[in-house]
Amino acid sequence: MTERTGPLSRFVVLDLTRVRSGPTAVRQFADWGADVIKIEAPEHLDASKGMGGVRDGPDYQNIHRNKRSITINMKDPDGVAVLKRMVEKADVVVENFRPGVLDRLGIDYETLKAVNPAIVLTSISGFGQDGPYAKRPGFDQIAQGMGGLMSITGQPGEGPMRVGIPVADLTAGLYAALGTMAALLECEQSGEGQWVKSSLLEAQIS
Repeated sequence: MTERTGPLSRFVVLDLTRVRSGPTAVRQFADWGADVIKIEAPEHLDASKGMGGVRDGPDYQNIHRNKRSITINMKDPDGVAVLKRMVEKADVVVENFRPGVLDRLGIDYETLKAVNPAIVLTSISGFGQDGPYAKRPGFDQIAQGMGGLMSITGQPGEGPMRVGIPVADLTAGLYAALGTMAALLECEQSGEGQWVKSSLLEAQIS
């Protein structure tokens, strides 16, 4: 493997993300030199297949550039054991499952912290990790509407209109990356990791 360079080359990031908000967060680390390992589901278990675009298409290749990958069945205890061994030597785990999925898989923050006290877990969701909408899947244009952005876009005399780019996904990912950077800086002083949380709705309100 070619030696990595860049300001984040000392960090190892495990990427459990899919679609756009999570990959946007992780891409910042990949572009700045971190060793990013994308954890992929076996093809027959990949529920997000197609949602992130065609694998060899320009959009998918752009958002997942500069990453290595490995296929792990996270629904198998042996697969979870493999991930935990990787967490021992990692600095960051990024995921954008619905809240509760990590607990079901046995890789929630407290479990990962027991494996590696310095680990930074970054979670991106639609509506936050708790509250009345926490379990709901989040989509960009829903967050745009609920966050109020659609009320200031569109043509005069017409109804609300979504922004032409997935701005909720992108900003949630960028806020997540920034929060993760801050957690890594703090961890270098304290040796303690953190659970960083971002959501599409919170990003739009912000």
